Amino acid sequence: MKRSTIWILTVVMAIALLGLLAMQLMYLEKMVAMRESQFSEIVRRSLYSVSTMLEQNETKYYLEKDLAEAEQMYTGIAQDDFYFDKSREATIDTTLNTEDPSKLRPANRNTLKDLNDSYQMKQEILKNQYMHQQGLLNEVIFTILNESSGRPINERADSATVASYLRSELEFNGLTLPFEFAIVNRSNGMVYKTSGYSPMSQQDVYTQVLFPNDPKNKQNMLNITFPSKSDYIFSSVKFLVPSLAFTFLLLGVFLYTISVAFKQKKLSEIKNDFINNMTHEFKTPISSISIAAQMLNDDSVRKSPETFKHISRVINDETKRLRFQVEKVLQLSLFDRKNATMRLEEEDANASIYNVINTFKLKVEKFGGHINAALDAEDPIINVDRMHFTNVIFNLLDNAVKYRREDVPPELEVSTINPDDDHVQITVADNGIGMKREDLKRIFERFYRVSTGDRHDVKGFGLGLAYVHKMIDLFGGTIRAESEVGKGSKFIITLPLYK
Repeated sequence: MKRSTIWILTVVMAIALLGLLAMQLMYLEKMVAMRESQFSEIVRRSLYSVSTMLEQNETKYYLEKDLAEAEQMYTGIAQDDFYFDKSREATIDTTLNTEDPSKLRPANRNTLKDLNDSYQMKQEILKNQYMHQQGLLNEVIFTILNESSGRPINERADSATVASYLRSELEFNGLTLPFEFAIVNRSNGMVYKTSGYSPMSQQDVYTQVLFPNDPKNKQNMLNITFPSKSDYIFSSVKFLVPSLAFTFLLLGVFLYTISVAFKQKKLSEIKNDFINNMTHEFKTPISSISIAAQMLNDDSVRKSPETFKHISRVINDETKRLRFQVEKVLQLSLFDRKNATMRLEEEDANASIYNVINTFKLKVEKFGGHINAALDAEDPIINVDRMHFTNVIFNLLDNAVKYRREDVPPELEVSTINPDDDHVQITVADNGIGMKREDLKRIFERFYRVSTGDRHDVKGFGLGLAYVHKMIDLFGGTIRAESEVGKGSKFIITLPLYK
């Protein structure tokens, strides 16, 4: 699959997943806002009802007070205004007929007149009682308007009554959450509060004015807060959490899949480069050996000892070169194993490095350079695999020669010291072409090769430094690189001493 195709699929899938995620988040936000609005409406309705009931209690208080005063004032007034003397009552004829009143006897005419007078008197008494009650109500209203605001708020709205009214109203509206409340005055002075009243922010507080007819400077507010409000709101939308979790999981899997696809694409390109490099590296020594073998079939060559010796040396050198390339390819197996087969033993770092330098200095001198060795570690005994440790040093020296500058003879410096009582430090430095900072971050990656610009004579598989890093890691040590373009590179290895 082409890289452009992968990018197109990535963009399309990313837009689709991000759009789905955005829609879910928007729906979640709207659900929370709607639930918050419903919650606020219930609380405000309940607070208004509590305020109304407290006003009704205020009115009832003053009515009872004035009625008690009125009862004391009128205790001396006769209660029966329709009392009739028994002697007069006896004279009333209960057998009245429908005859003409002018034909009635005088006694009956007097009785009818008394009844009419009594009825008029009753109406007058009822009228007076009505006027009295109306005056009483007006007096109560006047008293409430003028005296109620002067009563202490603790008496007008005591905490037990307020708590009871709040609980009953909230439960009536379907809200059974625990709550805390407080009464505060206009200057936010605390009149009283429940023990758990401590709102995190003003947004968590719902407020209702108590007795709104009081003067502005004497008004008090009822504040209420719900400690578990967020849990209540979240409980209504928690069914969306699994959906969001699966969406994020899908997004994570998608990103991982895309990452793997790009890595596989990169590995495919690296594999092709590796095969091309390997073919070139094998082709050159095989061609040299083939030509040398053909020359040996020539009788004139066999008769010339010097030519025969030269051809034999070429075959031997190219065979070594071919063997060295095969060993590099075999090192690939080390990167696919969690634990490479190692034969650790005591090894003198100074002695091993000295032997490698002696073997390698002929190659350096071939280009007009030399190797400076300062093997000054007083305690050089380390616990390593001898063969792999030798290969590590050889790879570093080989890279120093491979990436040399054309205008300057190669100068290599190898040193050992003891930075502390538990480690030995090995340094390999050169005066080669150096590396850029971005290359330093990746030089220990498998198959990674530093660009050499216009030079095309530097061949390899990109395995040398990756192999070095893995071996040092298996030895329990560390390796780091320092480099500057045009001035050379330095590799610093730190290994633990053998104990």
